Amino acid sequence: MTALPSPAPAGALFGTAVVAGVGLIGGSVALGLRQRGLARRVIGLDASMDVLRDAEALGVVDEVRAGPGDWLREADLVVLAAPMRALGPLARALAPHLNPAALVTDVGSVKAGIAAELERLGVHQFVPGHPMAGSERGGVTHARAELLENAVWVLTPTEATPLSALSRARALVEALGAAPVVMPPQAHDDLVATVSHLPYLASLALTHLVARDERLSLLAAGGFRDLTRVASGDPRMSRDMVVENRAPLRAALGRFRTQLERLEAELDAPEALLAAAEEGKRTRDSLPVVRRSLLPRRHDLVVAVSDRPNQIGAVTQALGGAGVNIKDIEVLAVREDGGAIRLGLETPEDAQEAARILTGAGFEVRGRG
Repeated sequence: MTALPSPAPAGALFGTAVVAGVGLIGGSVALGLRQRGLARRVIGLDASMDVLRDAEALGVVDEVRAGPGDWLREADLVVLAAPMRALGPLARALAPHLNPAALVTDVGSVKAGIAAELERLGVHQFVPGHPMAGSERGGVTHARAELLENAVWVLTPTEATPLSALSRARALVEALGAAPVVMPPQAHDDLVATVSHLPYLASLALTHLVARDERLSLLAAGGFRDLTRVASGDPRMSRDMVVENRAPLRAALGRFRTQLERLEAELDAPEALLAAAEEGKRTRDSLPVVRRSLLPRRHDLVVAVSDRPNQIGAVTQALGGAGVNIKDIEVLAVREDGGAIRLGLETPEDAQEAARILTGAGFEVRGRG
């Protein structure tokens, strides 16, 4: 007989939550679950007894386990928080023991591979995720729930992701104080190649220049420090991250080389270089994280859907095929007879075009706000 997940207490989202991999991010998730009362108990799973002892002593988790087993059947939330290279093996080790009703998510920085792996393993309640948060200081001893607050947390459902699972994952992210953003796995990987993985390689290149001339280190000031901050991260974890996403990263590197070559040419054209500098300032100053407005304004549509597989996929395929870019997806309701999802579009024109396409495809659509 399949064990039922532990019932959640009043006000909690989950009964038993398991965080598999109790490092900086996993530990921060566990602390958030405990401090916000989102689970009745939080179990830390890790191969390192030293990590487990620290996690228990620091109050990061309620209980610890050193390996998977039938005890996992009690969990109704499982968070895979191992380093990138270990995520696949961890998923394969846990999959035979999971309760089919448990929500499973991860915190890896590359999504396409782990999404495909969990689908292959038959874990149907899986919603890939990536909290855009971190620190140069790793490990459970530096974990803190506040690390996740106000962070963008990307959720990357596949075509097979049930609406109910996405809704539960979104509720978890919001309850932890983060801001969920929904997009396909490959779209996520293409974007982070430019905004996360490329800056890491650029910071390595700059630090290598300094390492080869000790005079440079004497003159390295605040700007150099800020540009190379990410080089202070865990080398092995960072290596695994960029290697896992190497195809999109190679494309981003090509675009970056083109930009550097253009700027090099403009050293002999001061007015063109000034225009480039002004464009750079406008772009940097307009970033949501710089303006302290976490997410830009969206234009919303609400789409009625049936509660069956591939409804999200049908909507995204219809719009993607027509070149309409969805900026956000939210599950508003899930009922036995169907549900509703909110689509965030970038412009009013995008919203109008999306409504026309989806209505033509047989969906019921209405505007919102």
